Amino acid sequence: MTIAKFGKTLAMLAVLAAAFLVVSASAESKARIVRLSEVQGTVQIDRATGDGFDKAFINLPVIEGCKLKTGKDSRAEVEFEDGSALRLAPDSEVDFTRLALGDDGQKLNTMQLVAGTVYANIRPKNAKSKAGDQFVLNFAGESVTVSEAAHFRVELAEANATVAVFKGKLNATSPAGQVEVAEKHSATIALAKDDVANDDPARKASFAVAKNYEAEPSDAWDRQQSDYHDRYASAGGSSINSPYGYGMSDLNYYGNFMTVPGYGNVWQPYFIDAAWSPFQDGGWAFYPGFGYMWVSGYPWGWMPYSYGNWAFAPGFGWVWQPGYWNPWYGIPQVVNPPVRTRVPTPPVRGHQTVMVGLGLAANPVVGAPRRLTINPGSAGFGVPRGSVRNLDRLAKTVDRTSRPVVARTVQPAPTATSTGDFGTSPGSSSGSMRGGTSTRTAPVGTPHRSPAPPPTRPH
Repeated sequence: MTIAKFGKTLAMLAVLAAAFLVVSASAESKARIVRLSEVQGTVQIDRATGDGFDKAFINLPVIEGCKLKTGKDSRAEVEFEDGSALRLAPDSEVDFTRLALGDDGQKLNTMQLVAGTVYANIRPKNAKSKAGDQFVLNFAGESVTVSEAAHFRVELAEANATVAVFKGKLNATSPAGQVEVAEKHSATIALAKDDVANDDPARKASFAVAKNYEAEPSDAWDRQQSDYHDRYASAGGSSINSPYGYGMSDLNYYGNFMTVPGYGNVWQPYFIDAAWSPFQDGGWAFYPGFGYMWVSGYPWGWMPYSYGNWAFAPGFGWVWQPGYWNPWYGIPQVVNPPVRTRVPTPPVRGHQTVMVGLGLAANPVVGAPRRLTINPGSAGFGVPRGSVRNLDRLAKTVDRTSRPVVARTVQPAPTATSTGDFGTSPGSSSGSMRGGTSTRTAPVGTPHRSPAPPPTRPH
């Protein structure tokens, strides 16, 4: 064997080993991977690589040991497998200390609120059963345990912490004891100082329960995110039987399910054309124990790259075939690719994030334009979730004209709110997020029928 051939063989073996590591680590061990599902402004993530905090992007995997931090005017959301969500308000930090599976398959979630304010909309499956999922949020020696569906907020200050329950109920625990916080109630917990013993009599009165709660600046944003998921999680007429709920809202907002002869029930994003490939924009992110994992730059790019496979259907273009729910794929699976298609292959060495094509979408910031230009062939790249009403209708217009379309955006929630009632808000049914811009130009089709296989782009 020549040296050149030997080197190519070693490189191929390295790629196969990386793929096996990612699939087997998530399929056979008790490790879990959840999704960074929304990023606004400057958000940082520590992927437990030993390199500290780095810039965060939407669709980055979150594993046990990760840390997430938001800056001023920044927000983030982490979505769990069952569709539950943990949201970070500005100037907040959360450590994901435990993301594991129990012996009976139950999901064990433990987070540590280090600073700031978080919102949790928890929808545990079989929570009341012996093998039910567990959700625990710790903060400054205190703890909140969710035993059933609940939507709540925890604000951590220097001297105290406040737990406000919007829906459901939960148990708050401190060294002084435990208290149940009911719906539309709140509890203020006086935090112990380092020099105060837990058996100090002053600690016995550390809980103050109120039959209401005060509004906070990020309540409206949290409400908008909840409304978005409630509206789109079950929309679109999807008939797929998935055990997972994370990412489903985005699939129904950014694309549509359809039946293609020979391929079955498939999903396809709006605003694509014959030249579009699902692997042309994104990046590779490294995680200890998993290696490099593909991160899609598209706002809908979670479930189609983690389960099932992508296939090229003649006359329709690229489609995602749901299925294969047991393994979690860190490298997208591809079947029937067109000739000359280069499927994603992870870097052989290094720990740095590697960008592909347009890379990972720029995070929307405060003060986004009120109008958003969506270009043909963009596949929704740079379109924040819920920022445009009737996205499906705009897709049909672009399909018919093969020209960019300008849409009025739904403005994001203000940084402050004056209402203390956590209910519905005017215009919330369509979601409300910032607009952005896209730089791709190409004709489009919906359904996207292409006369020839799409040309490939180098990776």
